[in-house]
Amino acid sequence: MTKQRRTSGIDAQALVVAAGGLAAGVGAIMVGSGLVALRFARAVVSRPTSSIYDIPIVASDIIAETVTLGVHPDCVLPGHYTLISDNGDSICRIGEIIERTDTRVTRQLITVDSGSPRPGTRGRISGWYYLNPSELGYPCQDVNIETELGPAPAWRIDAKKASPRWAIHVHGRGVQRPEAIRGVPPFREAGYTNLVVSYRNDGDAPDAPGKQYSLGDTEWRDVDSAISYARANGATSIVLFGWSMGGATVLQTLLRSQQASVIRGLVLDSPVIDWYESLRVLAAEKHLPPTIQNWAFDLLSTGLFRATQPAAINLRALNMVERADELTVPILLMHSDDDGFITSAPSRALAQRRQDIVTFVPFRVARHTKLWNFDRNGWASSIRSWITSTGINT
Repeated sequence: MTKQRRTSGIDAQALVVAAGGLAAGVGAIMVGSGLVALRFARAVVSRPTSSIYDIPIVASDIIAETVTLGVHPDCVLPGHYTLISDNGDSICRIGEIIERTDTRVTRQLITVDSGSPRPGTRGRISGWYYLNPSELGYPCQDVNIETELGPAPAWRIDAKKASPRWAIHVHGRGVQRPEAIRGVPPFREAGYTNLVVSYRNDGDAPDAPGKQYSLGDTEWRDVDSAISYARANGATSIVLFGWSMGGATVLQTLLRSQQASVIRGLVLDSPVIDWYESLRVLAAEKHLPPTIQNWAFDLLSTGLFRATQPAAINLRALNMVERADELTVPILLMHSDDDGFITSAPSRALAQRRQDIVTFVPFRVARHTKLWNFDRNGWASSIRSWITSTGINT
């Protein structure tokens, strides 16, 4: 009997040890998963400190005005782009495809703005094409917009004749004002003064505490300051033009600004319409399971992802499919189904729900914020037709 009791005691002890080991293992998995969710959440709101250069520069010929690149989804697109290489030291404008094989693409080399596309280095293709509005041939002023965080630089391109109609252009996440210059010509041709703005944490405007994005949940205040500037300079009718996260930002401006009565319309290029859906797609591409995705959303929604001064991001307020009924002005929405970064599904859902005010122009192949580059004439024509058909130019 004593021997049997001893055996039972050993079994009980083993069970306790096993249970402790299992709990520790589960705890380790939970901690590890939590750290993955935290890293994902922080990556979403952090300004990139480096770019991904993943296109091999195979050859370049300045005299022949060509550059040869390794095949990549971005470098096989038709149109005009900026090629940035050599860790940012080389900036070139490239044009149409001259020759293509299974492994290489040779494109027209239009200009070399800095450095040179050296063979053996790697590059990336950007939708940025103009570096300054002066390249368009329009008079341009450097101005400052007074925001709650301090002066934010902007480019002001006046209409040919003094006009109360203004267009305010808002770039996307991880980039700066040059991204939005492409939107200026159609509006200046229509008689608008254009204001290309910066906003908090973009590297041009003053940083907010923590130096992290809020995905449009606070950035809209800087666009609201730009509206104040425009109104102080005679604007009575304003169109907001948002690219990518800039689209989410101008939508929030429309819904939250006390000055919304002067907003006559929105133009959205490759916009974030629903952060939940957009981030789920990005997380799934990184093979993050739904549980970790939900934890990341909880971290964003509570502000606990921030190392200091927690500030929540209201992801539900940023969901424009759910808030579609609150939208009140004409919207031109352009998105590629092959965006490659921000899914077009929420854009299509919003367009379907608000067919009365949303003009949806779908693209294919064009990829994220490269619609202008892919089909410059079609893109500009869509804007001109929308301005005319909606009557916002009257």
